[in-house]
Amino acid sequence: MSGAVLVAGIGNVFLGDDGFGVEAVRALAAHPLPGHVEAVDFGVRGVHLAYQLLDGYDTLVLVDATARGGAPGTLYLIDASTGEAGPLSPGPASPGAAVLDGHHMSPDTVLALLGTLCAGTGATPPRRILVVGCEPACVEEGIGLSGPVAAAVPEAVRMLLDLLREEEPQGAAENAVAVAVATATATATAHPNLSEPRRTP
Repeated sequence: MSGAVLVAGIGNVFLGDDGFGVEAVRALAAHPLPGHVEAVDFGVRGVHLAYQLLDGYDTLVLVDATARGGAPGTLYLIDASTGEAGPLSPGPASPGAAVLDGHHMSPDTVLALLGTLCAGTGATPPRRILVVGCEPACVEEGIGLSGPVAAAVPEAVRMLLDLLREEEPQGAAENAVAVAVATATATATAHPNLSEPRRTP
């Protein structure tokens, strides 16, 4: 799946702001998306996400509540593929790692499982891994986002749409330009008067 992008919303909607990723991806899915992009609400199904990544995606964008010490509702963009985000990179799980719980999987755990699966199957992990995170206010039991986090969802969607434009395959962009030029040329040929300046009688 060359150039394919998977936007994965993860989190538990029954733990308040932990449902940020789910809500943001649902809002993103309401927008027209390029054909090479999949936006999927995985919720707490981290194992399912890891196995789906074996299909061969070029870019993975994880959307999740991310506590990094900022004010609630603060958005973060982390490029995990550069190694700047610490453990957020795919690699085999260590022998002493905790037993996987499919209903409580953080991005770290998902990527560790992905690394193990890739090592066992020969599959290639995503070339680029990004995390769009939001500082939570409360992750205790309860349904619904807090005010600051709910207000951050539209901005997160704008951030995701900007990222997807950046990740658009070069060939797709060139085709879009070619189609636009061809359409303009055809219109001018069929309606030559449209390209002529309007003369006042």
